[in-house]
Amino acid sequence: MACAAAGLFATAAAMAKVAVTEYHVLQILFFRQLVVFASSVPAVSRNFPSALYSRHPFQHAARLTGAFVALTCGIWAVSVLPLTTAVTLGFAQVFFVTLFAAFILGEHVGRHRRVAVLVGFLGVVVAMRPGSQGLFNLYALIPVAGALGGAVAITMVRRLSQTESTATLLVYQAVVVGALAGVPMLWVWVTPDVPDLLFLLGMGIIAAAAQWIGVAALRIGEASVIGNVDYTKLVFAAVIGYLVFSELPDIFTLAGAALIVSAAVYLYHREQRQQRAGQAP
Repeated sequence: MACAAAGLFATAAAMAKVAVTEYHVLQILFFRQLVVFASSVPAVSRNFPSALYSRHPFQHAARLTGAFVALTCGIWAVSVLPLTTAVTLGFAQVFFVTLFAAFILGEHVGRHRRVAVLVGFLGVVVAMRPGSQGLFNLYALIPVAGALGGAVAITMVRRLSQTESTATLLVYQAVVVGALAGVPMLWVWVTPDVPDLLFLLGMGIIAAAAQWIGVAALRIGEASVIGNVDYTKLVFAAVIGYLVFSELPDIFTLAGAALIVSAAVYLYHREQRQQRAGQAP
């Protein structure tokens, strides 16, 4: 499920890279959140208004702040960086998630998980081509900031998903993040034609599906594990970047992807063996 969410998120990022040539980052985010809100309304309406009640307002506030930073920086990053580069730098999120999972959620991050995360992060560094001019571009800080926000959001979702429904989590995010993105529409709105409107709505549908599946994955698995599987997004981004934007991955990207996938596959198989054996991670 986490792998499927990663593929959908990479697709939505590629669509945002296309849309940002004509529309403001916040307008793209507004459309995405509008669709997410629409997708969560039926589930929430069945148990309204109790479905919106939460005893953890501060955790929601932290999650929504992180989500807004992550989503805004994510779209901004693909507008100023190659798709593969933006996704690669965003994988600093996995490092942050592992730290937060250990210190905030109290999850056990054993030796094998730490090694898998370090190998995966090494893959990110390799794919970044150390010493190349692009690494010293200030734009590289944008996806890193988004990674920090995303790690906060993921950590809070992991905690909140134990007591809140997926629909509740998504409707809170859709309303708050959508409102934050919607206020500037007074100044940045560009009315889309029919093809562009369908494209923006399609991007929103894909992003909404990715969020639903991603939250479900976090509900089942531990945050540090899900974060590691998220490395596969780099592979999806590399393929889409080549097919859509003619971005040909070089030897560093391929070597980094190999390390990333190896770490994710190793962790997945280890978790499966331990679940069958009834052991603690």
